[in-house]
Amino acid sequence: MTLAQPDDAELAARLAAEAGRLLLAVRDRSGLTGKALGQAGDAAANRFLCDAIRAARPEDGLLSEEEKDNPERLSKSRVWIVDPVDGTREYGEGRDDWAVHVALAIDGVARIGAVALPGLDGGMVLRSDKPLPLQALAKRPRFVVSRTRPPEVAAAVAAALGGDLVAMGSAGAKAMAVVRGEAEVYLHSGGQYEWDNCAPVAVAAAHGLHCSRLNGRIIRYNKSDTMVPDLLICRRELANLVHEQLSLLNGDADRA
Repeated sequence: MTLAQPDDAELAARLAAEAGRLLLAVRDRSGLTGKALGQAGDAAANRFLCDAIRAARPEDGLLSEEEKDNPERLSKSRVWIVDPVDGTREYGEGRDDWAVHVALAIDGVARIGAVALPGLDGGMVLRSDKPLPLQALAKRPRFVVSRTRPPEVAAAVAAALGGDLVAMGSAGAKAMAVVRGEAEVYLHSGGQYEWDNCAPVAVAAAHGLHCSRLNGRIIRYNKSDTMVPDLLICRRELANLVHEQLSLLNGDADRA
């Protein structure tokens, strides 16, 4: 079995934090806004992260949203999966709900991850090696969803469980909202890519949260097709209830 190195988690957290500071500097000093700012930030953070990972871990594979995919990674057991700016729109708009993802998948499993939330006051990095205590469950489960494309299935499950929808930007920000106690469920059905959720899944799992596909299957990484069709990150106390409602909805769809 391929093993993590002792300082892999520290490396992930340090790089995520440094990329976050770089992105804040680009936003503050470039004079750019909107799409142009998003593109400039993506390019700068990607260059920094990829150069740093290749220098620190030259034998490992690398998959980044902002680089052409190198199929050589498929032969590697250890593959770094990064999203230099998760939530480029939110970053370009000057919002705080965007993130930096740095993850290490080992034998296809999200083992190590760091998610930086640089837009928050003082910034924050949530990491798989230093889990925080989970907050008490809200009386009404909060389902964090996209602020621009909330999935109908999330609304349906939330309604069935007497929950509320909370709109938010990037995938990393939404997943970390569950970790931080701002929500109980992140249910996404619209399709993502490995870099959108590898680091969030590694961090969420380390905090004791349930992480799976909507059908309950484990999410596998470092595949030739980097699409991840759907995702569920939630408090373990609610996982069975959410999956039961998803099964009921699928049954209704099958009968329609």
